[in-house]
Amino acid sequence: MTSWEGPGGSVRASDGAGYAAGMTAATPSHDVSTTGSVNAGDDVTVLGLVAALELATFERLAADAAVAPTLQDKVQLAQASAAAIARHGRLVARLAVLGADPLVAMEPFAHVLDDFDARTPPSTWWERLLKAVVGYGVADDFCRHLAGGLDEQTRTVVLSVLDDVAYADVAASELLAAGSADDVLVSRLALWGRRLVGEALGVVQTVLAAHPELLRLATVDLAGAAGDRDHSPKLFGQLTAEHTRRMARLGLTA
Repeated sequence: MTSWEGPGGSVRASDGAGYAAGMTAATPSHDVSTTGSVNAGDDVTVLGLVAALELATFERLAADAAVAPTLQDKVQLAQASAAAIARHGRLVARLAVLGADPLVAMEPFAHVLDDFDARTPPSTWWERLLKAVVGYGVADDFCRHLAGGLDEQTRTVVLSVLDDVAYADVAASELLAAGSADDVLVSRLALWGRRLVGEALGVVQTVLAAHPELLRLATVDLAGAAGDRDHSPKLFGQLTAEHTRRMARLGLTA
């Protein structure tokens, strides 16, 4: 029987409803009949997406640790991968509170980054670091936009996961230090960053095509209410602007 680590201990996936019932007294879940604009299915979809991304992050960081050039890098990556699986556990616990099966929620997004990874194999350690900061940063930015349309408790969990950027900050510091002494590296990484963002935005487009309901969530904070109008240009404009700011912090031209 598959089990998940929740805030109160091990939780079996099949016990999600019972777990949620046990949490109701201490942590009331939202009532879609009274909130109107909040949809419990939206919460499960976004939690499933972010949980799948955190699992992919764990796998990527563990793989990076295997090829890290220094012992310090290996240790930092090992710690970061452990943090990713801990964040994944928080998302799974929230899914259990909502009575959802975590595996079912994650399944539609289990391979969401496969094509991105296949198209962007890093050839150097610095390219690998930039991919972690910039390429996967676009996915995190997208999920932050999605969180705007969620129930308050679910939004808090999702944003707490996305705001844990400790390893990204370490990687960014290494990139900034390396680039300050190597103009050729800066030029190469700027080109690499442009390729990464193009491919990452393509992933977002693919996800929205497969799950059009996510566009409504992603544009809540951009348009107040998406209605029938297509707000995707605003969304992609925001994602591009966030990427540009991230590159600037690294001393790179977007």
